Amino acid sequence: MRSVRFRKSIVVTSTVLCAGMALSACGESGKASASGKSQGNVTVATAKGDLEVPRKPARVAALDNTSFATLKAFGVKPVAVPKALLPQQGFEDWKNDASIKDVGTHREPKFEALNASEPDLIIGGYRFTDHHDKLSKIATTVDVAPSDEAKGGYVNALTAQTEALGKIFGEEDKAKEIVAALEKSRQSAVDATKGESVFLAVSSAGKIDNGASRIGRLIEPLKLKNVLGAEGEDSTSVHDNSGLAPETVAKLNPDWMIMMDRDAAVGGEGTESVAAKKLVDGMEAWDRTTFRTKDQIVYLQSDFYVTEGAQAYTEAFDKVATAFNAAG
Repeated sequence: MRSVRFRKSIVVTSTVLCAGMALSACGESGKASASGKSQGNVTVATAKGDLEVPRKPARVAALDNTSFATLKAFGVKPVAVPKALLPQQGFEDWKNDASIKDVGTHREPKFEALNASEPDLIIGGYRFTDHHDKLSKIATTVDVAPSDEAKGGYVNALTAQTEALGKIFGEEDKAKEIVAALEKSRQSAVDATKGESVFLAVSSAGKIDNGASRIGRLIEPLKLKNVLGAEGEDSTSVHDNSGLAPETVAKLNPDWMIMMDRDAAVGGEGTESVAAKKLVDGMEAWDRTTFRTKDQIVYLQSDFYVTEGAQAYTEAFDKVATAFNAAG
């Protein structure tokens, strides 16, 4: 699998230029504040190597969406987040809290707003990987985000991420609980799968395409055969249109479909997979496929596209285990 790469818009505005100047002027003060407000330091393994970071930092900017649910479980209230990447449910308090700065998105980050939040620590990585150097000029930036290239793959990297965050925030016991739940659900899904064939699908912009490059991570530990791999796809982006014809899927006739509904996650029509289900049910080419006739379709949780963390994969594995066990 390839590392996560996202398309970026090149936008030059006075705000961005101003932010660039602010980085060099204020970056060192951001780092200095960390030693004054945290409770000592702790060393963690990151994508950039071992890094000494503030322990129990008082002011945290959380940019990596895969970490949001874990931080909330730890009781962390961030000083800054990319509010457009927050799930539609469960994070209303962060979204509506004016004291939590909105730092834009990875495509158009608001560096000035981030700097103004005066973080002791920035949790970067994943969608914000390309901005690591600029972020590090504002405050100590840690990248413990999961990666397809990590030892053992993406799902194992979720365990490492959770443990690292637990170490940083002094929440090792809670981290162990999250990891244990993930491992239990993964094993349940492993036990429930017996070599069935599956089409990994993504619903985006009202179309269904091959989602193997993005959710192939889910079935890596499972006993499933993917009928369409990610070969030839440039990245894990779901914005590309491969031109996949529904007839191609029908000819492959997979036993199962696992669907990620991007439209539901970013505000498309419907909730709880309704938009994707409507598309699937209306695909006449699939009328005689095994997955349609036996109703063997697993719809991942509607916010999966903007979560993708340990809790999201725990729920996804549970969904797979429940569906496959029910089918016998």
